[in-house]
Amino acid sequence: MPKQKTHSGAKKRFRLTATGKVKFARPTKGHFLTTKPQSRKRKLRKGSYIAGKNASNIKTLLAK
Repeated sequence: MPKQKTHSGAKKRFRLTATGKVKFARPTKGHFLTTKPQSRKRKLRKGSYIAGKNASNIKTLLAK
């Protein structure tokens, strides 16, 4: 059986941590930043983790 290829879009958006969690960057940080409050932009700096079935689906896309 051939190897599964890594999904190109997923590898740009998600990273796996050493413990196996799926980490991603918060969206809506690209443009129109002048209309967003500074507190919201500050919260968007930190990444977040995906849990549950969504995380296992992303791990499949990453071929892990």
